[in-house]
Amino acid sequence: MARLQLRDLCGVRSGDKGDISDLSLFADDEAAYEVIRSEVTAERVAAHFGDLVHGAVVRHEVPNVWALKFVMDHALGGGGPQSLRADNLGKTLGGALLRLEIDVPDDVAAAAPRNGRRAPLPN
Repeated sequence: MARLQLRDLCGVRSGDKGDISDLSLFADDEAAYEVIRSEVTAERVAAHFGDLVHGAVVRHEVPNVWALKFVMDHALGGGGPQSLRADNLGKTLGGALLRLEIDVPDDVAAAAPRNGRRAPLPN
C-alpha cells in the first residue's frame, strides 16, 4: 500500500452558493475511482475539514463519470457577504480536499498519471 494525497489520483471541481459548498472529485480511471469511493467517505471529508464545516456533509456517487460529489452545509462561514474568512469560496475548499491522504494499492498508485507529476516551482 502507498499513502497518497487525493491530488495524485483525481481532480476537483467546486461550487458555492450562500453557505453551501459542493466539491466533486473526478478520478482519472476506474481503478482510482474504486479506491476513492471506498476511502473518501462523507465522514472522512467532514473530519478532514473539522471546524470549517458546521453542517452535514453528504456524498453522492456518480460512477458513470468516475466522480464523487460532496455537498457541505454551513461550510463557508455564512457565505460571501457574512463570512470573516479571507477566502471562503468552494474552490479554496477543493484545494484543501485534494491534500487528504488515503491508502492506495501499489498497482493503482504506480499507474496514476498524476502521481508525483507536479509543475516545478519557479526559481
